[in-house]
Amino acid sequence: MNLTPAMQDFILHWGEMGAKWGTNRSVAQIHALLHVMDRPLTADEIAETLNLARSNVSTGLKELQSWGLVSSRRELGDRRDHFTSIRDMHELVLIVIRERREREYAPTLAALKRVAAEAEEDGTPAANKARIAETLETMQLFDDWYQDVMRLPRSVHRMALNMGSKITRFLPKSD
Repeated sequence: MNLTPAMQDFILHWGEMGAKWGTNRSVAQIHALLHVMDRPLTADEIAETLNLARSNVSTGLKELQSWGLVSSRRELGDRRDHFTSIRDMHELVLIVIRERREREYAPTLAALKRVAAEAEEDGTPAANKARIAETLETMQLFDDWYQDVMRLPRSVHRMALNMGSKITRFLPKSD
């Protein structure tokens, strides 16, 4: 399969970003390839195009499917699975944010809650307990905000995003 220089750059950059986002570079490159392609691909096509081992592609596809970023389907007359990325960018971004929250942010909140309770019992000095409590309170505030926003309909998400920084006109200025 021929990839244009722009497609190659997209895939390479997505792979680099994936490593920064906490996933394997090849997994992110698989996702990028599926995302940029205009048709579903088989695992063999992905392996050949990205020059990856077939086993690596299979593992990567399973991870992407567990996140809900990639789906598979069968085509008549072909026993192989054909894979595609979610096409709806809004949904894709929400899935990534939700998964990152579940894998990183929520466990940190749970740990902070345990640490705060432990600090109440183990003689942790008041100043240190206060710092732990402030960290927990702030992170919980952001998490509560996230959960409230995720309950809103997509149309409200789009409206808020389109408003962008214009909303600051209605908010108090910082001190």
